[in-house]
Amino acid sequence: MAETPAISDRNLEVSTNISLKREPACFAFLSARSVAPPMPIDSINLDLASADFFRGRASLWTTLEMRSSVSNDQPTALLGFDETFLRPFARALVEAATTRAAYRMTILADNRDGDRCRVVEYVTGPGKPLKELVLQPFDNVVVVSATTAKDGDETLFQLPRSDSFLRAFAKMSYTADQALHDLLDDMQRVARRHNDNSVAAPE
Repeated sequence: MAETPAISDRNLEVSTNISLKREPACFAFLSARSVAPPMPIDSINLDLASADFFRGRASLWTTLEMRSSVSNDQPTALLGFDETFLRPFARALVEAATTRAAYRMTILADNRDGDRCRVVEYVTGPGKPLKELVLQPFDNVVVVSATTAKDGDETLFQLPRSDSFLRAFAKMSYTADQALHDLLDDMQRVARRHNDNSVAAPE
């Protein structure tokens, strides 16, 4: 009972913050079909929303958040995703920006739990599950869109295409991905210890 907590806190919100104020102007389109005005993005960051177990397997849920001066720098979630998304998304962003070719990122279903969402977008609604993202490079920005069966591609938000931002985003993603997987390992280790203690405990 006197042991210190086995899982250390990961403050992703602070360690992953990237300011966009000196980058090309980027916006989030915070309603379906752009009914509301686009909101300028001043910074982005990741936030660890939850850490839990699903069907005996450790799992994390992380959000990509934006902050804007027009909303008093309050965090607004753009995407929510599990631990498998960040690495391929960072790769897709860098590849689209550097090759100047659109990149379609298919979000594969988890065969172990086909009903569980792996990626959702919060831009146009309270949390719409996504099956595919399109990253389209332009002169100064990369536009991130969701594909919908009825209406085609729907623009969600933009990210800068500058070398400085791509380096910062790649570094942030690598560091955050490593921290998230370290947390998963900690969770599995604590779960194994708990199970071993349960088995060894006298009746």
